[in-house]
Amino acid sequence: MTTHDAPFTLDVHLDPDSARDRLVSDARLGLMSPPRTILPKYLYDPAGCALYEQITELEEYYQARTEMQILAGAVDGIMARHRPTELVELGSGSSRKTRALLDGLAPGDAEHRYLPFDVSSPALHDAAHALAADYPDLVIHAIAGDFERHLGYVPVHDPGTVRMVAFLGGTIGNISPARRPSFLRDVAGLLGQGDVLLMGVDLDTDPERTRRAYDDAAGVTAHFNRNLLAVLNRELDADFQPDAFVHRAVWCPGERRVEMRLQASRAMRVRIGYLDAEIEIAEGEEILTEMCCKFNEPALRAIYAEAGLELIEWHTDSESRFAVTVARLADGGATAGR
Repeated sequence: MTTHDAPFTLDVHLDPDSARDRLVSDARLGLMSPPRTILPKYLYDPAGCALYEQITELEEYYQARTEMQILAGAVDGIMARHRPTELVELGSGSSRKTRALLDGLAPGDAEHRYLPFDVSSPALHDAAHALAADYPDLVIHAIAGDFERHLGYVPVHDPGTVRMVAFLGGTIGNISPARRPSFLRDVAGLLGQGDVLLMGVDLDTDPERTRRAYDDAAGVTAHFNRNLLAVLNRELDADFQPDAFVHRAVWCPGERRVEMRLQASRAMRVRIGYLDAEIEIAEGEEILTEMCCKFNEPALRAIYAEAGLELIEWHTDSESRFAVTVARLADGGATAGR
């Protein structure tokens, strides 16, 4: 579905019926027997998105402000070196970091276009309205979709334009290692020769500091995590009791990642209407809701190379907590130039 709500276009590829079918399939695969898991994209209903915005303001959540600090110091040079005329932003959310990138689009007569891509249609709609007011000459074409299914709907860019794809916030760490190579190959398919990928990555320098970023003292992240059970109750006609689960954030040293889990505080039986099933959850049993992988420079170079990309810039803060990276198609890499 496409809506032309002047002065921007919004394409919505998230049909409510097919989205529920997908959730039913994912829940059947992940929840019916231990170890139980559900994909993190289901954390981001409207309530979850609002809670995540609160998380980014927390003292413990260094990632958002550290990335902004790095961008503040590096973005002018990055934009001057690569001179993009078009910006595709994956996981754009409220587009808080977007203005620094839009302000750096190459000047000239070429039409500038911004293509935000996010799973939340309301967030896209609100952000597009705000940006259209501030950038009246900018062409805004928003896409509501799922990273794993709808990247192919990002419009092709015209010859002669230079595209920057931005994937910020360390969100690459939420994609499982098994799914990551195909996802990055899809992202590479959005690039042509001369285009660049700007990506933020959380670094693995301090495990306890990293773990605390997902277990804040105010309990906002716990609320965010338990809200997933409210999503399952609403969308799957289930009867999870969110208050009966304890939020846990666990550092897994072998995998270099934090795992967010919901741990049952007592034994319970949960009915899931759309699965026509009941599941028995033991006291202490956990549901994995999100993994947050952390990286270093050699590991990221290898990950990029597997996807046909080449790391060409690495910008970090003084404590090496976070990095903003620039990559391009490697020689002989994908040249789809979408």
